[in-house]
Amino acid sequence: MDAEKIEEMSVEEDKFGGVTLTVQSPMDSDSFASKLEDSMSQWSQQGKKGIWINLPLQHSNLVHSAVQAGFRYHHAESDYLMLVYWIPDTPDSIPANASHRVGVGAFVVNDKREVLVVQETSGKFGGTGVWKMPTGAVNEGEDISDAVIREVKEETGIETKFVEVLAFRQSHKSFFQKSDMFFVCMLQPQSFDIQSQASEIEATKWMPVEDYAAQPFVQENELFDFIAKICLSKLNGNYTGFSNVSTTTSSGKKTYLYLNSDAIGNNLLASK
Repeated sequence: MDAEKIEEMSVEEDKFGGVTLTVQSPMDSDSFASKLEDSMSQWSQQGKKGIWINLPLQHSNLVHSAVQAGFRYHHAESDYLMLVYWIPDTPDSIPANASHRVGVGAFVVNDKREVLVVQETSGKFGGTGVWKMPTGAVNEGEDISDAVIREVKEETGIETKFVEVLAFRQSHKSFFQKSDMFFVCMLQPQSFDIQSQASEIEATKWMPVEDYAAQPFVQENELFDFIAKICLSKLNGNYTGFSNVSTTTSSGKKTYLYLNSDAIGNNLLASK
């Protein structure tokens, strides 16, 4: 990709015919508006399409000028705001911001058929007395199998080993109107000394899995009841989940492929 410098701003072209402008030094709004107008005219003549402005937090004084020039918000993180503008008189094909958040739940079972459960101090389950699986959100750049191990460690102090994804569900309008993917994962404990996270967890214990499934809240909630039955079926040898297999994408990135580890899956793993 080609890159150039426009005084206080850097410009980088992308392979889709777009341009990303990043403000790097302090500017007053009038100077920014003038340079932006000249650049947009030039890019339009060059046949550019999507124009992106990467606006670091320290340059937030320029937001109004960008909006006045026709830019709209695309997404924001803790340290920057990304705005975008579509130049051609054609349907806007700029991809939308990320549509999903990813969460994980941990089904950690020891050799006594006891499941690791927690009571939360706040949120939906705070003060309800419901014993639930450790849960949490996957961080940016984090694999599902790593995220669920981390969440269990943070909430309970228990070291674990990832076994399988047992099931997942998708819901909508969940978090700031985003959709949500939630993966129920089976883990094998590698330690047993509980050390609860005081800030979020009220209590933690090992509970007979049948007692967990028999909780009124679980039995009265169709989704929770279904998940509990899947977990019990796995323990009883009647269910096979999805194992993670390390592999590589076409661009050379390391990633995990999750596949059913039945007889066919095990043969595929053996031949890898």
